[in-house]
Amino acid sequence: MSDGAAVRIGILGLGRIGTLHAELLARRVAGARVTRVFDVDGARAAAVGAALDVVVAGSATALLEADDVDAVAICTSTDTHAALIEAAARAGKAIFCEKPVSLDLAAVDAALDAVVDASLTFQIGFNRRFDPAHAAVRRAVADGVVGAPQLVRVTSRDPAPPPLSYAATSGGLFLDMTIHDFDMARFVTGSEVVRVSAFGAARVVPELAELGDVDTAVVVLEHADGCLTTIDNARQAAYGYDQRVEVHGALGMATSENPPAHTGSVRTANGTASSVLPHFFLERYAAAFAAQWDAFVAACRDGGPGSPGVADARAPLAIGLAALRSRAERRPVDLAEVDPPPLSRPLTTSPTQ
Repeated sequence: MSDGAAVRIGILGLGRIGTLHAELLARRVAGARVTRVFDVDGARAAAVGAALDVVVAGSATALLEADDVDAVAICTSTDTHAALIEAAARAGKAIFCEKPVSLDLAAVDAALDAVVDASLTFQIGFNRRFDPAHAAVRRAVADGVVGAPQLVRVTSRDPAPPPLSYAATSGGLFLDMTIHDFDMARFVTGSEVVRVSAFGAARVVPELAELGDVDTAVVVLEHADGCLTTIDNARQAAYGYDQRVEVHGALGMATSENPPAHTGSVRTANGTASSVLPHFFLERYAAAFAAQWDAFVAACRDGGPGSPGVADARAPLAIGLAALRSRAERRPVDLAEVDPPPLSRPLTTSPTQ
């Protein structure tokens, strides 16, 4: 692909996140062009195709085999990701995939082996790495400004819980929601996780307990370099979408705070009133979504492996599986217990990229 050519992207899956990606690529990402879309819901696909003036493919296979598709964005349900990655690899397409690749490590390995064997650009959708505030925390660590990380705190709280029907198929809080925070812990520290201690309860939606799931959790991660990360999660935060990261190091501290919905404030003798937080991830991470696509387009043009890449697609799932076992067995769990070494492939990207 020449440096000046637009990367032609096909979108598989046009739910909330797939439609968001399609609109971003069509209207905000330089160097990208949406050429085809597909969804099992034909009416939804037709609506997006008409809105963006792009071809609606008759099937996922037809989209993957199209000559005017250089790369594919896999935004379908989690249970389809691994098979679609393998199909895209056979078709020789660059791949962007929403997280997670699968809820099963063996399926993840098979899919990522196909990517590595085909030497394709691959990027997993951990968009929070591209948030300007979170990225500034990572730079402070990487540049040595705060010294060696000693303690990390990641807070992630949603404004409201998802429907029970969603919770029943999502893999649960640790594999659906906290997986972003597991990735963030690796990203900001630059160190892999070796042990997990997880605690959780159904404090907001008691019915989740019947599904073996939780809506409120604390997870402690022990890193290979000795750093400790504490993650706190809640499915309900009355004040809005709460996303913060803090790294305490030998020389200082770096933090990312919540951006306000706007910067206006009112000050009187009774105190100061300011705006609420952004309500949900679409508002909070708008810049990050665009930036991750800029990175993917650049990787496609360069023919690089992509980042966050195959290692970053795999590691957070292993951490999540360890968290599930830790909570169930009420003990710390070493990563080697759920993912015995050696791995089936060389990992071509690191948590610091």
